[in-house]
Amino acid sequence: MRPSEAATDMSSKNLIRAPEFPANFTWLNTDKPLSLRALRGKIVLLDFWTYGCINCMHVIPDLHKLERKYEKELVIIGVHSAKFSNEDESQNIRNAMLRYNLQHPILVDEKMKVWDAYAVNAWPTLVLIDPEGRVEGSVAGEGNYDILDQTITKLVRQFGAKGEINTTPVSFALDAAKVPNTPLWYPGKVLADAEDNRLFIADSNHNRIVIADLEGHVEAVAGTGVLGLQDGGFAEATFSNPQGMALRRTPNGDLTLFVADTNNHAIRALDLKRGTVTTIAGTGQQASLRAQGGTGTRAALSSPWDLQLIGDTLYIAMAGPHQIWALDLNSKVVIPYAGSGGEARRDGALRDAALAQPSGLTTDGKHLFLADSESSSIRAVDLPGNGFEVRTLAGGGDEGSNLFAFGDVDGEGGKVRLQHPLGVAYNNGVLYVADTYNHKIKTLDPRMGSIQTFLGGGRGDAEGAQPQFYEPGGLSVAGDNLYVADTNNHKIKVVNLTTKQTSTLTLTNLPAAQPAEPEHPVRPAVEDNIITLPVANLAPNTQGELVLDVKLPANHEINPAAPQRLQARAEGQGITLTKTTVAAGQFNLPLRLPFTSGKAGEKGAAVVSTTIYYCSHDKGLCKVKSLRFRAPFTVQDGGTAKLTLHAQL
Repeated sequence: MRPSEAATDMSSKNLIRAPEFPANFTWLNTDKPLSLRALRGKIVLLDFWTYGCINCMHVIPDLHKLERKYEKELVIIGVHSAKFSNEDESQNIRNAMLRYNLQHPILVDEKMKVWDAYAVNAWPTLVLIDPEGRVEGSVAGEGNYDILDQTITKLVRQFGAKGEINTTPVSFALDAAKVPNTPLWYPGKVLADAEDNRLFIADSNHNRIVIADLEGHVEAVAGTGVLGLQDGGFAEATFSNPQGMALRRTPNGDLTLFVADTNNHAIRALDLKRGTVTTIAGTGQQASLRAQGGTGTRAALSSPWDLQLIGDTLYIAMAGPHQIWALDLNSKVVIPYAGSGGEARRDGALRDAALAQPSGLTTDGKHLFLADSESSSIRAVDLPGNGFEVRTLAGGGDEGSNLFAFGDVDGEGGKVRLQHPLGVAYNNGVLYVADTYNHKIKTLDPRMGSIQTFLGGGRGDAEGAQPQFYEPGGLSVAGDNLYVADTNNHKIKVVNLTTKQTSTLTLTNLPAAQPAEPEHPVRPAVEDNIITLPVANLAPNTQGELVLDVKLPANHEINPAAPQRLQARAEGQGITLTKTTVAAGQFNLPLRLPFTSGKAGEKGAAVVSTTIYYCSHDKGLCKVKSLRFRAPFTVQDGGTAKLTLHAQL
């Protein structure tokens, strides 16, 4: 599962017939089984993946790009060939598919029969099949977008010239359209703060941070719900799958919440007093293999998953390169701290030891404790002044590259078997472990390396004295309570550590999340309309305005309490927008955005996405509508200074 160097060629000299899919296998994201025979005339890309693999996650943006670029010629099919036993269940795969926003069919590869038929030996592997049903070639690992793009372009030209390619777009019945709304959507991590009576929730698939008190009353929300990497006020900032968090207090009482913005490959800082979000590390692009860090927003990161603050150093569980990194909050320098970058469970000196997708961090002040998910083990990393070693406390089997020693066995040291743990929390000498794929919370004595099941057993959503969990991902302790991000149940559970009584935290005053961008919604809440306007003529070198003029139905008005949204951008050349977003409290119709037009002869388009919440005067019935406009223009003498976007709801 180690990412490979990007391939330079994937063409096969002797093309073979692609093996057909087995009959009677389970399919997701489609209302009927697919066959390669029925897909003749299409280019088919098979993505062999397993859902806990970070390298498989890194391939997903490339798949989205290819889906958009070749929507007429290409069909992508995910072949889920499971590593962990928990990953072999269709319902668990379906949850992962929704978490990752996959928009193509998924074949559940029972007993890895398709994997074997295609002679695959690594996750991820991508196999390209030409319109005649023959294997063009394959590549393993991440970072192969360019060679895939070049080969698909070649096939489009080759078969298009012969009239042997089917350019009719294919649509599928996506499972995301069938999912009901929930207040939280796959929350990944949680951070409880007893001192200020606050709870921070990474509402990961709503792309936002929920800030509440420990009783569940929501005080603020950072992030609009739209996928993005935008700084600014809480009401306009954007995230992409935020996960772990850490809280910092200054002597003057200021509070800063640091967030691992995982899919943005960035660290964000939330000023809780001013209500602002700032990116402090990461470029927004995934770091290359063996990256060594840098300073602030010039330093590329790779899938930061959890955080632990100690003094002025923010330690980062960098899942992508299988390392722990350290960010000096004063100098903003961020560099690897532990882990060689190889994916394995190997103990030893800090930079010689090998980790395997670290995904959870906590501390006793002398050591970092980490959930090393792909080795299914709990590791300890010495902090400065306390040693220079990495060692395994429990789980993982024999030391080395073996990443398949998993299961559900309590005990001590190497006899322990866990299954892809994602969360850890230290409290009063006890390490609480989210044994994620076993759907359990376990306790570990760091001195003895002994693990015992604390709560859970069997996937479910039960509460009370015998609770159940469904892939819990994050843990945090405040006072006598353990807060659990019960990820696949879309809930935060509260466990009394003395009685073990467990309840679901009820969140009050939590606004609905805004839908993501229409091209790739994380979870569509409404049907999006794409409105393309006629080409307008704009006067050159003019101060103009972009006007959103949406007419509401009679006896309706904007809901002032709802999170209205607008985002605008310019394509091509010809206008410069001086404002691209509007805060919810400033959203009034018609809405005007100023721009400066360019020189004569330039062409482009204004693209505006908006979500409007509105209510009827009489019945109090509230509705939501998302719209997307594309307003093309040409800059020429005699043109206007206004672009108006009209719509009637």
